[in-house]
Amino acid sequence: MFYMVIENFRNGDAVPVYRRFRDKGRLAPDGLRYVSSWVDTGFRRCFQVMECQDRALLDQWMAQWNDLIDFEVVTVISSPDAAAAIAPRL
Repeated sequence: MFYMVIENFRNGDAVPVYRRFRDKGRLAPDGLRYVSSWVDTGFRRCFQVMECQDRALLDQWMAQWNDLIDFEVVTVISSPDAAAAIAPRL
């Protein structure tokens, strides 16, 4: 499964997040794979795609950051997979 993780940095402050990342890394458990990410130009939010088979791994990872970040998680599929899934209804 792929997840779009929307990270809202607490108080709009990216510095503590980047500091922890610099010092400790991503802190992802085995089985959770980072795919890619983008940060808004105001450094208030990050949009990150993660992949895992067990949602509990994602929750475990977010617990390492939830003192600095408010999370929103959306399960996503690729555009080609979405097109294939919706095709019978067209």
